[in-house]
Amino acid sequence: MTPPLRVVQWATGNIGSRSLRQVIEHPGLELAGVYVTAAGGKAGKDAAELCGLPAPAGVTATSDADAALAGKPDCVLYMPAACDLDEVCRILASGANIVTTRGEFHHPGSMKPSDAERVEAACAAGGTSIHSTGSSPGFISEAVPAVLTSIQRRLDRLTISEYADLSKRDSPDLLFNVMGFGGAPEKFDTRRFGFGAVAFGPSLRLTAEALGLPLDDVTSTGEVAVAAEDTVIAAGTLDAGTVAAQRVVVTGSRNGTPLMVFTANWYCTPRLTAPSGADTSEWTARQAGWTISVAGDAPLEVDIQFPFGLDRMAEMTPGYTANRAVNAVPYVCAAPPGIRTTIDLPQIVARLG
Repeated sequence: MTPPLRVVQWATGNIGSRSLRQVIEHPGLELAGVYVTAAGGKAGKDAAELCGLPAPAGVTATSDADAALAGKPDCVLYMPAACDLDEVCRILASGANIVTTRGEFHHPGSMKPSDAERVEAACAAGGTSIHSTGSSPGFISEAVPAVLTSIQRRLDRLTISEYADLSKRDSPDLLFNVMGFGGAPEKFDTRRFGFGAVAFGPSLRLTAEALGLPLDDVTSTGEVAVAAEDTVIAAGTLDAGTVAAQRVVVTGSRNGTPLMVFTANWYCTPRLTAPSGADTSEWTARQAGWTISVAGDAPLEVDIQFPFGLDRMAEMTPGYTANRAVNAVPYVCAAPPGIRTTIDLPQIVARLG
């Protein structure tokens, strides 16, 4: 039997605390450390306390990066709120691989060349690799399309639609300040829609290039809808006429024709009206999950739903992102040094027992 891989959990937020729990319970992994920032009062606490497990894990969280890496881990699960490239390169050069739910490393060609060169140099110095993954982008925009296109010999268009009801998400700062819900539609910063191309463009480019159909361009557009009535959600109150839904459309084109299209439908209530008078029924046409359409010589329509009610959304959804990252650890540790994408790695198969 091979010894367990030693893993450090780097940050313990909504996703990080879930992956921390999965590492502790994983039969092939051993928790080697937990890194937290000095703020928040988590330093000095047992890892189990940070992820809701009853029995002590015997590993204490630290805000000292050197101490977190002192045990020479095989891998770091890197999940902070923002990516620190100096920190990433330091970890890689120390000899620890990285699996991250940060989106910066899905497609090396989409990175700033000097940043990609720095990361590759750190990987070479440490003999390590780094991989970005998660549920969206990642699983739904790379792993699933790779499977669905495996029975095509002609691809006309791949369309992914994401539906997310955010009414039970108790994250006021994210919804109101970051995403712009609850404000007047005329004051909504439409530059936010450009984030779609940044967040999902690299993943779409990766998938298209893997199929031998590289994209010429990736654009992102969007629109908002407003609450038809005063609405109370977990994060607060949406007044009637304020932004209560947004649709972001990311389009990857080849030879002037859309080839890869990702549409995010994010809403806080199904009772919507559109300032433009447009029909918003499709925005909330189904429960949370994804629909995927493959137009080609073997056309497919796939519907993936989250089979639980809104009351369990906060409990269940972090696992969709965290679990894939944990399952990827052995594959990333075995990969050649460098930035490794979903296409570079073998198909990720979970070890469940």
